[in-house]
Amino acid sequence: MSEPPGFLRPDVAAVWEDAATAAAYARRPTYPPAIFDILAGLVVDAPRAVLDLGCGTGFVARPLAPRVARVDAVDASAAMVDEGRRLPGGDAPNLRWIVGRAEEAPLDPPYALVTAGESLHWMDWGVLLPRLAGTLTPGGALAILDLSVPVVDPDLRADVVAVIRRYSTFTEWRPDFDLVAELERRGLFRRAGRAETDVVPLRQPVDAYVESFHARASLAWPRMAPDAAAAFDAELRQAVLARVGETVELAVRGVVVWGRPLGR
Repeated sequence: MSEPPGFLRPDVAAVWEDAATAAAYARRPTYPPAIFDILAGLVVDAPRAVLDLGCGTGFVARPLAPRVARVDAVDASAAMVDEGRRLPGGDAPNLRWIVGRAEEAPLDPPYALVTAGESLHWMDWGVLLPRLAGTLTPGGALAILDLSVPVVDPDLRADVVAVIRRYSTFTEWRPDFDLVAELERRGLFRRAGRAETDVVPLRQPVDAYVESFHARASLAWPRMAPDAAAAFDAELRQAVLARVGETVELAVRGVVVWGRPLGR
């Protein structure tokens, strides 16, 4: 299937502009440290400047800033940027926060690396990828990141999926959708490499685990009725307590695919 999932619409993306959604982002698992070794290794040109697309609260930008000369972190949500500024590393002198859509925000190229951490699917690829092609250094790359965080316990994993399906505000799900393959099919991206980290175990208290789902578009508070959000929280919390107790064990793995964005 070649078309993006139907839920990748501007009205869905608007949930990231909500302050409560931005605050809940702190509960989402972060990228393993090895991801930043991979990204730093992709910076082969000078200036060692990085553009982070859809930066959110800075899951990529803040840890990467100490390893490069400059990071320009752009996001359409002022709430996300405001939250990121308050978090550790958010006030780094070489980290420049930019509020705006990546397709049109003011940039300061050239960049030796452009990163997109679980964000590129929300953007207008036909506009953005050709723009990025003109911002990179000769050896520069676009790195597309993904994060896998399955629950370790298989019975709880099945319970979590069932609860999500009951309460998700998305009526369409496309598990077959491959963003990188779609960009390649459209002639917008040429893949050069792929790497993944080892699995990093993460233990998360049940309340933090439950709240983390409200920093995901399908279950963000602005898209859920208050009674539905409360019922989701109660069911998911009870499922966790019944299966594993007060702490959830997750297996966190990061994946990076990199290559060159292409112009028309």
